[in-house]
Amino acid sequence: MREEAAARGLAVFDATCPLVTKVHVEVAKMHANGREIVMIGHAGHPEVEGTMGQANGGIQLVESVADVERLVVRDASQLAYVTQTTLSVDDAAAVVAALKVRFPAIIGPKKDDICYATQNRQDAVKALTPQVDVLVVVGSRNSSNTNRLRELAANRGVPAYMVDQAEELRPEWFEGAKRIGVTAGASAPEVLVRAVIERLESLGAHEVAELTGVVEKVVFPMPKGLSGSTATKPPEVGPRGR
Repeated sequence: MREEAAARGLAVFDATCPLVTKVHVEVAKMHANGREIVMIGHAGHPEVEGTMGQANGGIQLVESVADVERLVVRDASQLAYVTQTTLSVDDAAAVVAALKVRFPAIIGPKKDDICYATQNRQDAVKALTPQVDVLVVVGSRNSSNTNRLRELAANRGVPAYMVDQAEELRPEWFEGAKRIGVTAGASAPEVLVRAVIERLESLGAHEVAELTGVVEKVVFPMPKGLSGSTATKPPEVGPRGR
């Protein structure tokens, strides 16, 4: 993409998440040091394709513990791994553990690759699910971290539904439910969450309480070349859980 833009003389503003760029840099360094790389992630996900493209070969994808068992490598003493930033924390840990058992010399990043916002929201869902009968997850269906929130709740025995818009809520989802949880993917706009809560109130919800959680204060700079005067600091928010 960068090469094509340069060839056409286009101005480029790189708005890649810095946490994803961190993984790109890790892969480039590992590859330059002669290591074969294992990427833990979901096949076909744009982030996975972008990250694997940094190595120009010499990188393999695994999605599960079963994939680790089938993995064939050139030199087990020269292996490294990275992860997609929006994975389930628990699933990624299981795959990393399997890699370390099968390839004891494998090395990983100095700091976990999974996005802090992804981890915070997964932790929030773990705290929320014992308290609710149904969970609504606000976010796009093609969002990896949003899908992980729904799966996490379902794996804990709580029916969970994903919605892009408040209008997608169906009254039958909440029949017999006394407490409804609401969470959201890391990039879901606050306005969508508020709209979902208002829709639930119109369906009969009487009281709304927000759970306490980790307050996220991380602010990333605007992409190089864009005026800093156009940037606004986001409000401090915790991992979404209501």
